[in-house]
Amino acid sequence: MAHLRKNPRQPTYDRAAALAHLADADPKLAKLIARAGPFTMKLAGGQSPFEALLESIIYQQLHGKAAATIHRRLLDSFIPVCGLDHLGEAVHPAAQHLLDCPNEQLRQAGLSHNKALALRDLAAKTLDGTVPTLARIRRMSDEDVIEHLTQVRGIGKWTVEMFLIFRLGRPDILPVSDYGVRKGFALTFGKLKPTDKVTPMDLPKPDVMERRAKRWHPWCSVVSWYLWRACDLANTDKADAPKPKPRKPRPAAAI
Repeated sequence: MAHLRKNPRQPTYDRAAALAHLADADPKLAKLIARAGPFTMKLAGGQSPFEALLESIIYQQLHGKAAATIHRRLLDSFIPVCGLDHLGEAVHPAAQHLLDCPNEQLRQAGLSHNKALALRDLAAKTLDGTVPTLARIRRMSDEDVIEHLTQVRGIGKWTVEMFLIFRLGRPDILPVSDYGVRKGFALTFGKLKPTDKVTPMDLPKPDVMERRAKRWHPWCSVVSWYLWRACDLANTDKADAPKPKPRKPRPAAAI
């Protein structure tokens, strides 16, 4: 999901129409929507595709705080070249800046060798047009965006799906490989309970999710957001569940 949210904004699609359609099409989903409350998702506004994808690569497989630190170090390392904005924050480097910087600069920011290679490939493919401009990408279909961006080293379909949902505000994306979406699906439509330990057998397969999603189109992004909320609600339920009372030790048998 999106991490830094400069200039957060609401999606441009009709959220009321989406919720009305989903509640009418799927009664079980309607119960989740009622419990989770209003759809309050915000988009990560103000980022170019290069900036958003650079951030996504850094955050892959890292704890949020650690990734944020590396991201900040990387941006700060370009201050001598790019300067500061009107708020006193580091101006984001352009693709050419990243290509021109020494390897040591990326290492000192905390980037692994593979992530450094991925960022350089992202920069190169931004300059050659493989990664489209924001104006162009907004005119492309979801499938075309995925096809273009997954050509970049280190960027898979899931990363592009997060970009489509949280940067472009596309309304009909269901990331069937996302753990949180799969767990939320199992909690909402399967037999998984908040107190259960999740096993791979509990999580639905993509075809199961896609069959149910036929009733959700064209609002699967909204459903995805609510499935993530289902996980949050389950964590709350688990924390609030009464703890089992400790058993009193049995007295030792008389000898």
